[in-house]
Amino acid sequence: MPRIFDNIEQQILPALRETLEVANRADFCVGYFNLRGWKQLDSYIEQWAGGEGKCCRLLVGMQKLPEEELRTAMSLARRNGGMDNQTALRFKRKLAEEFRDQLTIGVPTNEDEAGLRRLAAQIKAKQVDVKLFLRHPLHAKLYLLFRSDPINPTIGYLGSSNLTLAGLSQQGELNVDVLDHDACQKLANWFEARWNDRWCMDISDELARIIEESWAREKPIPPYHIYIKMAYHLSQEARAGLSEFRIPRDFGQKLFEFQTAAVKIAAHHLNKRGGVLIGDVVGLGKTLMATALARIFEDDHGLETLILCPKNLVKMWEDYRDQYRLRAKVLSINMVIRELPNLRRYRLVLIDESHNLRNREGKRYRAIQEYIQENESKVIMLSATPYNKIYLDLSNQLRLFVPEDKDLGIRPERLLRELGEAEFIRRHQCPVRSLAAFEKSEYADDWRELMRLYLVRRTRSFIQENYAETDSATGRKFLTFEDGARSYFPARLPRTVKFKIDEKNPADQYARLYASDVVDTINALNLPRYGLGNYVAAQNVILRHATMEEKRVLDNLSRAGKRLMGFCRTNLFKRLESGGQAFLQSIERHILRNYIFLHAIEQGQPLPIGTQDAGLLDSRVYDEDVDAVSATADIFDDDNDNESSTETIALRTEDDFKNRAADVYAEYVIQHKHRFKWLRPVLFVKTLAKDLRSDANALLKVLQKCGEWDASKDAKFDALFNLLTNKHPKEKVIVFTQFADTVRYLEAQLKARGIFKLAGVTGDSPDPTALAWRFSPVSNNKCDQIKPEEELRVLVATDVLSEGQNLQDCFIVVNYDLPWAIIRLIQRAGRVDRIGQQAENIICYSFLPADGVERIIRLRARVRQRLQENAEVVGTDEAFFEDDRNDQAVLDLYNEKASILDGDTDTEVDMASYAYQIWKNAIAADPSLQKIIPELPPVVYSTRAMTRTPALLNLKRREYEGEGEGVLVYLCTAEGNDALAWIDKDGKSVTESQFTILQAAECQPDTPALPRLEKHHELVQKGVELIVEEEKSVGGQLGRPSGARFRVYERLKRYAIEVKGTLFESQELLKAIDDIYRYPLRQSAIDTLNRQLRSGISDETLAHLVIALRDEDRLCLIHEDEQEQEPRIICSMGLIQTSEVSETSEV
Repeated sequence: MPRIFDNIEQQILPALRETLEVANRADFCVGYFNLRGWKQLDSYIEQWAGGEGKCCRLLVGMQKLPEEELRTAMSLARRNGGMDNQTALRFKRKLAEEFRDQLTIGVPTNEDEAGLRRLAAQIKAKQVDVKLFLRHPLHAKLYLLFRSDPINPTIGYLGSSNLTLAGLSQQGELNVDVLDHDACQKLANWFEARWNDRWCMDISDELARIIEESWAREKPIPPYHIYIKMAYHLSQEARAGLSEFRIPRDFGQKLFEFQTAAVKIAAHHLNKRGGVLIGDVVGLGKTLMATALARIFEDDHGLETLILCPKNLVKMWEDYRDQYRLRAKVLSINMVIRELPNLRRYRLVLIDESHNLRNREGKRYRAIQEYIQENESKVIMLSATPYNKIYLDLSNQLRLFVPEDKDLGIRPERLLRELGEAEFIRRHQCPVRSLAAFEKSEYADDWRELMRLYLVRRTRSFIQENYAETDSATGRKFLTFEDGARSYFPARLPRTVKFKIDEKNPADQYARLYASDVVDTINALNLPRYGLGNYVAAQNVILRHATMEEKRVLDNLSRAGKRLMGFCRTNLFKRLESGGQAFLQSIERHILRNYIFLHAIEQGQPLPIGTQDAGLLDSRVYDEDVDAVSATADIFDDDNDNESSTETIALRTEDDFKNRAADVYAEYVIQHKHRFKWLRPVLFVKTLAKDLRSDANALLKVLQKCGEWDASKDAKFDALFNLLTNKHPKEKVIVFTQFADTVRYLEAQLKARGIFKLAGVTGDSPDPTALAWRFSPVSNNKCDQIKPEEELRVLVATDVLSEGQNLQDCFIVVNYDLPWAIIRLIQRAGRVDRIGQQAENIICYSFLPADGVERIIRLRARVRQRLQENAEVVGTDEAFFEDDRNDQAVLDLYNEKASILDGDTDTEVDMASYAYQIWKNAIAADPSLQKIIPELPPVVYSTRAMTRTPALLNLKRREYEGEGEGVLVYLCTAEGNDALAWIDKDGKSVTESQFTILQAAECQPDTPALPRLEKHHELVQKGVELIVEEEKSVGGQLGRPSGARFRVYERLKRYAIEVKGTLFESQELLKAIDDIYRYPLRQSAIDTLNRQLRSGISDETLAHLVIALRDEDRLCLIHEDEQEQEPRIICSMGLIQTSEVSETSEV
C-alpha cells in the first residue's frame, strides 16, 4: 500500500531525504521552483559525481496562476496556442526574470546565501541540470529517485508538492510514494519524453548566472558600487527632472550647468507637487533660475506669472520680465492686501524673498495664501535663508500652497519614534503624514526629509567642488561664461577695524555708553509697553468693563508679552553696539512713548496699542525703530507706508517729554487713529503707570549721563572715515549696518566730511534698485544708462535692503555693527561675492573695540542671563536671540581667522542635488558605472572598514558613544519612499539622519571589500523591521481620539498589557487588536462598540465582544484579495571596525 504524505500527519520532506541518501541520481518535475528551497536537499546531491546519469535533472513547468488559467481558457479572443522559437525564447526570458525577482523578495539569511551558492556550484559541476518545459503548462509534481537496487531500483513520489519550503513541509499537500516497478518505469518514460521534447529548453547556465549576479554571489561587490547605487536611487527625482524638462532657447548659454540642473530639478518638484522653494545661498543666481523656471511653465503649460517681491526689488524684476519675455505682472508685496482680492487669475505665483512671509497670522500672508488657494496656482519661492533656526518658518512658507492636512506620503519619523504613534495622535489630533504633523517636530532629520520634497538648495562650496574648474596657474576655482570669460570664486578675507575706548577718559563717548551702569539700567527695565499682558486688570474687571473688541486685543497682548520684551531688550543693546547716535535716539523715543502712555492714563484716555508683531522688532526684516513716533501699529501691513521715521527730538527733561507726549497723542487721535488698537486705562492695573514712570526716569538718567552725541568725537566713525579716505580712497565700498538710524547718521556725517559719491539705502528708500544700479552698473548691465558722474562709490545700507541686489562691482564689505548671528555676516559677504565678481579677494571689515572683544562678549552674556532669568525668550524663541552663544565667532573675527566667513556646509544642500552630484561625479570619472550601477540587482551588499567620515564626526558631536560598526540599509518602502537605516552591531539604530547615513556610506573607488559581518543579514533584517514599522500607513487611520476605533484600540492595548502572563492572556485578543490597528471598522461594529462604550462596558467584556465580532467577521473591513505592497531592499553596506580604524577613530 502506498504511503500518503499530507504534510500534516506525515511529512514528505523526511521521506524524500531518506530516499536521496541512498540514491545516485534523480529526476524531478515541478510546476514552481523556489531557488532558496533547494538548500533542503542540496547536501544529498553534493555526493553525486555529476554529468549524465549521475545528477539531478529538474524539469520546471510554466505553471500559471488559477485566475490566469481561467482567463486564458475563457478568453473571447481565442489565440493559436502553438509554440514557435520566438515564443519559446520569450517564455524563457520571462522565467529567468521570475527567478531574478525571487531573489529580491524578503530579507536574505546566511543559510539562504550558502544554499544559493551551493546550487550555483552544483549547476556548474553538472550535478544539477535544469530545463524549462514550454510546449504547454505543466502542473505535474513528480520526484523520481534512482538507486543501485536490483529489486527496487526506482522510488517515486507523486502528488501536489512543488520544490518549495511550503510545498515540502509547511502547507497541506497530498502526495503518495510509488514503489511499483512498472508504475515507476512508466513515470520515468513520461519524464524522459518531456525532458527530450523539442520545446524543453535548458536553463541551467541562466540560473547559475542569475545567482552569481545576485546578492548571493561569491565574488564581492566593491563598496564604492554600493555607495554609488545609493546615490543613484536617491537622485531619481533629480534625474527625472533633468530628462523631463528643457531650458527655453531665450536663455541660450546664460545659465551655468549648476543653474540648469537646479532649474530642471525645481521644475520636477513644481510639476509633481505644485510648489518649490529655490534656496541656493546668496550669489548663485536664484533670480535668473526662477525666471527660467517660470518660462518653462509659461511655454509648456500656457501659464501666466504673478511675481510678488519686496518693493525694493520691483524694478529689478520688471527688468527681468522684459528681458526674458515673461508673461508676468510684478507686484510689490506691500500692495497685496489691496490688489490681490480683485486681481485676475495667475496660475503661477513667484514669491521672492519668501522668508519674509513667516508670520501666518499677518494680513499679507493671508491675502497671498487665499489668492493661491482660490486660483489653484503653482508656487515658486526664492530665499537664501528659508528658515532662521525655527522650522515653523519653513512650514509657514509651504502652507501658502500645501494644505496643513494634505497627505504628503511621509511622516516625521524621528518624532513618532520618540512619542509613539498613538500618543502623537492623542496629543495633536492631526494626520501623521501631514504638514501639521511635521510642525510638531523639532528634529532636523524630520524637516530635512520634508524639504526633500520641495527644496532645491546648493551652497557655494558645493558649486566650487562639483561644477567649477581649476586654474592650473593659480589654483583658483572658476566658472566659464557663454563668451568664454571666467568668473572666479574669490577668497573671503576677514579684517578688523579697531576703534579705541578709553574708560579712564570721562569725555570718551563710547566709554560712557559701555559703562556698567548703562548696561545694568537696560537689564533692569520693566518694559511694560512690551509686556502689557502682565498688567491686565483682574478678570472680574475685564468682564464688567471690556467690550468684545477690547477682549480680543487683550487676549493678543497675553500671547505676545515675553517675546516682545526679549526683542526690545536685545534691540536696545544691538543699537548700543551699532553706534552712539542710534542708541541715544532709541532711548529718547522709548522715553517719549512711555510718556505718551502716561499722558493717556493721567487724562483717562484710551492707550494707543502699537504692534504686537515680534517680527517688527527683528532687525533681520525691519530696520526702523518701532519706538519712533511715526512707527505705527500696522507698519508691515499698511499699504501707504511711505512716511520717514526721521524726526528731530531734542528732549532732555521730564517736562520736555510730557509736553511733546501730549502733542503726539493728539496727533495719533486725529490723524492715525485707525493705525492703533485702543484700550482704556481701566482695563489695566495701577502698576502699569508706576513701571512706565520708573523706566522713563532710569533712561532719562542714561541720557543725561551720555549727553548729546558729538559726531566730531565719534571714534568709531573716525575709523570708518579713515578706511574710506586713506585705506580705500578710490575703491567701491559697501557699509552694512542693522539700523536705518545708523545709515542716516553715517550718510549725513560722511557727506559733511566731503564724501559725495555716496548714498544711504534703508527699507524706507523709494527706489533702492536705482541706487544699486548706480553703485554697481557693470554687474547689472546698466553702463549705458548710468553716467560716470552719477555713479556711486560708497553705499551705506541696512541688511533689509541688501536682499536680491547685484553689488559685485564692489569687493569691500564693511560691517559697521556686528549682527548677533554670524550667518548674517556671511550673507553680507555674499552680496558682493556673486557670480561675475572679478576681484581675487572679498575684503570684509568688522568694527570691534581696540581693547579686545571681551567687552562685547561680556555685554552679550549679561543680556542672555537677564533674558533667561525673566524667561523672556524661551524654547524655540531662543532663535530670535540668534547665535548669541557663539562667542567663538566674535573672537575669530577679531583674530581675522580666514575661514570664519566661508560659513556654508554641504549638509545644507538638498538631498536630491547632493545625491545626483555624487552620481554625476562618479560617471564622469568612470563612464562604465552608467551601465554597471543600474544593472546591480536589489539586495546586493558589500562590506568595508570604518573610516573617519563626516558622518562619524557628526555622530561624535551628538555624543554617540559607539563606533557605528554594523550595517547601512537602503530600502524602498511599500509606499514608494526611500528610507535609510544605520544599525549597529547590537541591532540598535545609530541615527535616523538620511544625510548622515549617505555620508557614512561614502568611500573611494579603490576601497577594498572585506568579508561580511557574520550578523550582516540579521542586522539588515533589523533595519528593515525598523523602517517597515515606521512606515505602516495604517497608524494614522485610527481616527479621532473620541472615535470608537481609537478608544477601543487604546483600551484593549492597555488591557492586553495588564493581563499578559496571566490566565486571561489571549492570542485571539492580540489578533483582534492588530486587525483594529490595520483595518477600518465595519459600520455595524462602530455602532455596536459606540453603544457599549457609552454604557460603560468593562475592559474584559469589551475584549470578549471584540473577539466575538472578529470570529464572526463582523469587526473589520479586510480586503484579502488586495495585493499588499512589499518593501524592497535596494542594497546594504557593512561597516567593520578594524584595529587600524579603532586607533584613529577618536574624534
